[in-house]
Amino acid sequence: MIGSILAWFTDPAHWSGEDGVPHRLFQHLWYTGATLLVAALVAIPLGLWIGHTGRARWLVSAANAVRAVPTLGLLLAASLWLGPHLQGDLAYVVPSIGVLAILAVPPLLAGTYAGIEAVDPAARDAAKGVGMSGRQVLWQVEVPNALPLVMSGVRSATLQVVATATIAAYPGLGGLGRFIIDGQAYGEYRTAAAGALLVAALAVALEGLLALVQRRVVSPGLRGVVGGSRNDDDADPAEMDPAAEPVDVRAHA
Repeated sequence: MIGSILAWFTDPAHWSGEDGVPHRLFQHLWYTGATLLVAALVAIPLGLWIGHTGRARWLVSAANAVRAVPTLGLLLAASLWLGPHLQGDLAYVVPSIGVLAILAVPPLLAGTYAGIEAVDPAARDAAKGVGMSGRQVLWQVEVPNALPLVMSGVRSATLQVVATATIAAYPGLGGLGRFIIDGQAYGEYRTAAAGALLVAALAVALEGLLALVQRRVVSPGLRGVVGGSRNDDDADPAEMDPAAEPVDVRAHA
């Protein structure tokens, strides 16, 4: 089996054309990016508002409950409902991105809310004490302190979308999932296995890229880097108990 999979990867026919790996990879990345953008436009502002004001915390629990919804069933229902009202590729793209965005919202919302909620109250009080407005406290104190958990939510959402986007090929969408769905449909199990390996490799690559981005945008003090040592900054937002060093608000006064 391993030899047949290696033969599949070394076959030039699988690396060109609309059914080739580069084109399917581009499609998968496009669907993933569009999904994360839609989800972030909803979840991140909402998470900032809930964490900053302390209102409507129940929305976070409600969003987490959505994870229990079977994604494939929801995708098929959305395709049957929206598909007849759309033309061309939109009949597959819109339902798929909509359903995947629903899946991406909970980790983004939870990470953003948890990050803002975990900010040291002393940092907020100090910011208000030097005359900062509520908006300034949010953007100059709370958001910088919340970045580790916000980025953890982004990484979690990205991995979930990359993995789940494979089922979007079931109703007719492209992407790397086509190799898995078509391989199973035609009994080409080496094709299905190759598709699964490609999805796994993409997930690992994106996780590494986002880890580098997190190191760039998050302050070393918030990552727990002291004297060359570091703490684990990759924990799940729902499991972390951050005691991050607050931003020095005097620098913003």
